[in-house]
Amino acid sequence: MDTLRLFIPFVFILYIITEHFFNKLRNLPPSPILNLPIIGHLYLLKKPIYRSLAKISDSHGPILLLQFGSRRVLVVSSPSAAEDCLSKNDIVFANRPRLIAGKHIGSNYTSVGWASYGDHWRNLRRISSIELLSNHRLQLLQHIRMDEVNVMLKRLYRASESHQTVDMKTAFFELTMNVMMRMIAGKRYYGENVEDIEAANLFREIVVETFQTAGTSNMADYLPVLRWLGDVGGYEKIIMMLQKKREMFMQELVEEWKRRMGSTAATRGGVGDSDAGGKERSMIEVLLTLQDKESEYYTDSIIRNLMLGLLVAGTDTSSGTMEWALSLLLNNPQVLKKAQNEIDNHIGHERLMDESDIVDLPYLRCIVNETMRMYPVAPLLVPHESSDQSIIGGYHVPKGTILLVNAWSIQNDPKIWKDPRKFKPERFEGLEGTTDGLKLLPFGFGRRRCPGEGLALRIVQLVLGSIIQCFDWERVGKEMVDMTEGFGLTTPKAQPLMAKCNPRPVAAKLLFP
Repeated sequence: MDTLRLFIPFVFILYIITEHFFNKLRNLPPSPILNLPIIGHLYLLKKPIYRSLAKISDSHGPILLLQFGSRRVLVVSSPSAAEDCLSKNDIVFANRPRLIAGKHIGSNYTSVGWASYGDHWRNLRRISSIELLSNHRLQLLQHIRMDEVNVMLKRLYRASESHQTVDMKTAFFELTMNVMMRMIAGKRYYGENVEDIEAANLFREIVVETFQTAGTSNMADYLPVLRWLGDVGGYEKIIMMLQKKREMFMQELVEEWKRRMGSTAATRGGVGDSDAGGKERSMIEVLLTLQDKESEYYTDSIIRNLMLGLLVAGTDTSSGTMEWALSLLLNNPQVLKKAQNEIDNHIGHERLMDESDIVDLPYLRCIVNETMRMYPVAPLLVPHESSDQSIIGGYHVPKGTILLVNAWSIQNDPKIWKDPRKFKPERFEGLEGTTDGLKLLPFGFGRRRCPGEGLALRIVQLVLGSIIQCFDWERVGKEMVDMTEGFGLTTPKAQPLMAKCNPRPVAAKLLFP
């Protein structure tokens, strides 16, 4: 018995040393030496995962190879390593890992966010970039964003008259949801003037479930043994039911637009003709027009997936960035005042700002960049997976390795940024429109860079500029705004932002002319 007690630890230690030695021989990236059987390095992870991975990288270097159960994971946390992966080896890392969420939420890995790199993905990306999110399309739908900002500003004004504390998390989220759904389907589901109350309630329920479910990790993706035990915790059943509900809701919107538009392509006209005339059309309407020409490709399923992808990617991310930005401004009133002066000097007091003013408000753009640097909504970007072996930073990376780019670590690294946890928008002066050598990656990089970057920046900058122009802002109490990070699909604040706003002298004239 004593011999057995000694033998088991000896075998375990021999296994660890042997594996570490063979990894060195294969020139694999550095890795924590204790790689446990079955679970690998999962025991090292704590929430939030991006901070946990940053600490491991501090000990082992910016190129790190981990074992998450049965899956090999490459974690990079330096600009040069990110460039190796997302620029030099962009095609190799252009795939997405096949996770359970992608099977269901991604319609069996066929949606633009989950599809493997290839002809199908390239077509979806082309549709997103050219037909839905081009500068021309965004310009045609600009008035929707202006309308929704005006609605929010008037609600804030009424709240300020009664000295109410405002839940800015909810205000930003409802605004971005209404913007996206009006652009997608011509409907608003939050606040006043909601046409279909029943549909609005169902939509809001689906939205809550989507962010709650999609933000939950599933260990069965990394430990296949759990799949043998069945659907542990009911995760897969929950996500399947959610996707069915999402698809039914979006299909009803598609059918509604089909009924509105009529049944013949002659009635609808061509995309070029309508757009040339400046006619506003919902995104669903645009895609149904294309369906008339190429029905075998622009199927209802593809239309649904594109719309659902836009909805998820374009709402929580933008509203979260606005909430972090205003929180930072409340804790740094001198920055808020400087931004207010810039807006006053450029726009004056006779009109509300609009999107065309953004180009002339460089300090406002610096505030947004600094917010995205400190609190990236996708701190580990979206996972990639290698389709072939590659060399990253001189190390051999095998085919089928999941890639996690720790954008949070890169963007908060004191070796790259001076005083990285200090809010200093001035650090971005003169760096507009650049990634500064992949030191700033809020939208990713390479082929799978977020196609909605232009829309997100328009919304965030317009909203922040508008609330700064119309109101003076205060914290609820003397204490600084709590900047603790929460857990979820993106990087939410642990505590929703509550704030007080006081109308500036120009506000009444601008909002109620």
